[in-house]
Amino acid sequence: MPAFMTHARELHRLGPANNDRLSAVRVALSVAVPAAVLVLLGRPDLMMYAVFGALTGMYGRNETHQLRLKHQAKAAVILVGGLTIGVFLSVHHIHSWWLVLVATTFAGLGSLYADWSRLRPIGPFFGILALGACASVPTSVPFTTAVLIGAASAAFSILVGFAGWLRHRSWQRGAVRDVPAFRGILGRSSLVHALRYVSAVAGAGTIGVLSGSGHPHWAMAAAAVPLAGADLPSRVHRGIHRIVGTFLGLAVVAVVLFPTPLSPLQYFPGHTGMVLAIVVVLCQFPTELFMARHYGWAMVFFTPVILLIAQLASPMDPGVLVLERGIETFVGAVVGIAVAVVVQRRR
Repeated sequence: MPAFMTHARELHRLGPANNDRLSAVRVALSVAVPAAVLVLLGRPDLMMYAVFGALTGMYGRNETHQLRLKHQAKAAVILVGGLTIGVFLSVHHIHSWWLVLVATTFAGLGSLYADWSRLRPIGPFFGILALGACASVPTSVPFTTAVLIGAASAAFSILVGFAGWLRHRSWQRGAVRDVPAFRGILGRSSLVHALRYVSAVAGAGTIGVLSGSGHPHWAMAAAAVPLAGADLPSRVHRGIHRIVGTFLGLAVVAVVLFPTPLSPLQYFPGHTGMVLAIVVVLCQFPTELFMARHYGWAMVFFTPVILLIAQLASPMDPGVLVLERGIETFVGAVVGIAVAVVVQRRR
């Protein structure tokens, strides 16, 4: 009983603040500028590619400028790489089982790459999410255009992260990141970690396809979430945070999209794209603000970001959107937790 109460308290404990506001401002700015450009060009439907590129800014949040530059450049590889593969699948209408196979392969290789790069946030989750989301919507522009939007957005977020150097102009020779030393991409720990990602993504994707869901990539992305935890309890906690945070975030999505007096869309008819783009930018700030302190609260705001950019790219019935996202997230998170419990590294 005492152990259960300890875990229960850990689930709602808010971590200590650590310069979160500055990091949140950087990420929000990285999203806001590309979003504003696309809205002014009359193409808010392309925000998905810009947002996934801009998530590069979530990495290296409290590092010195040169370390953040290197860290974010490595993170951009997995984000833009996942985006590129997803757009390729969309352009060639490759879905269902092929999507599961490609995403599973990407998850395994991405896990090895993330361990080698020592990415923080840990793991290839955002790359998996970008791959599945971009593969699931029709691409209304040429392949190279979509990829260039993502790459340009990633480059801009790296520029934002490095901009502070212009003020301080400090460069520490020989500086290294304060993370555990890398012990080889084929080390036992890295291979077990990659096996977890492969098992979770493949299992969740298989369930998603067999169930007839139109969005198995949501289950695959949710299955990857718990695996970023440092140990088994933290993996279970992240899975629970993913479920609860997503359900609360779906309530926010419902308020925005459903035709009720609470929806901002009711007050700006004919400006749906602009309104949703503004909501996405506003939600990105608290997402980053809570990301390192409480993953569940971060998901409350990150869920609207992902669903609204998907709605901009390929509109669908809001009721179906909310229902399927809830089901797929629950299934995927449960699969991820189960894999975390079953696949353990032998000491």
